[in-house]
Amino acid sequence: MAAPGKPMTSTQRMASSPLYITVYIFLVLLGNVGNATVIGVVVESILRDPGVIRSSDVILVNMAFSNLMVSLARNSLLVVSDLGLEFFLNKGWCRFMMGVWVWLRSANVWSTFFLSAFHFQTLRRVAPPVINLQGPRKLPKSLVLCFFLIWSLNLIYSIPAFTFSKNGDKNSTESLMLVSSTTRPLLGCVWDFPSINSGLAFATCSMVIHESIPIFLMSVTNVGSLLTLYSHGLTRNAAHKSQDAPINSRIPVERRAAKVILALNLLFIASWGTSIISVNYFNYNRGSSTEFLLIVARIGNIAFIALSPIILAVGHRRLRAFIKSVLSHIV
Repeated sequence: MAAPGKPMTSTQRMASSPLYITVYIFLVLLGNVGNATVIGVVVESILRDPGVIRSSDVILVNMAFSNLMVSLARNSLLVVSDLGLEFFLNKGWCRFMMGVWVWLRSANVWSTFFLSAFHFQTLRRVAPPVINLQGPRKLPKSLVLCFFLIWSLNLIYSIPAFTFSKNGDKNSTESLMLVSSTTRPLLGCVWDFPSINSGLAFATCSMVIHESIPIFLMSVTNVGSLLTLYSHGLTRNAAHKSQDAPINSRIPVERRAAKVILALNLLFIASWGTSIISVNYFNYNRGSSTEFLLIVARIGNIAFIALSPIILAVGHRRLRAFIKSVLSHIV
């Protein structure tokens, strides 16, 4: 919001323009509907297959669930704010909501990385883990433990957000921003660290733990997956020639899965990377490009959540079948 008596800059006009608001609302709705569809279709397929639980499907549901929770808990509220329906929370509720935003967003990052790490481990085992159950259906203990660690450790990490935040009003502005929580005040909630140095220390830790490290690990696991597939491809070609060596029939399937995961991670790195650059430019520089970069960060924050279901639909057979069925009924 521009100061009284001060004309709005071109960037501020862009942030409040109908085009920007329309694009943002479209991306939020696309993310909500797309991730809800992924959850519904994949869960239905899990329940329909008797005695079989595919860990990869459960991991997809976890990632889509984290996407959906981030979109519902924050991005949808931003849409309401963009439409002019502003309301403000008291200090206690601001601390609660800030903690929830940091928790969900951080868990979302590691849930996305977990998909890449799981596929890399699957390729090293050659065959995907399929659990054949005799009796009650249940998830592998190792998978349950991984989910528990993702959500519990990120909840612990978000504790400062439950403490170092406060309520403001419509004139409140951020003095510090984190990719994992906000690129603009929402519901009047802003950070309130004891000092500038402590705030920057937390922002730096956040950048390393939840931004730089996951992107590095995603890149490493993706390169590892591609190299493993290349090695399996050479083995398969040798098997065709010798007729004696066993042929791994799952290589084409895993290659398609690797392409989908690679596309997801490239989208994540592009989306997350724009936010990292923009938010840290605000925190450490605050030059003339600050306002424009924060608009870029807002779009970047929603881009992965909105577009990842489309990429999943390209590579997931049952998602493709569901979408084709819906389109055929519409047309």
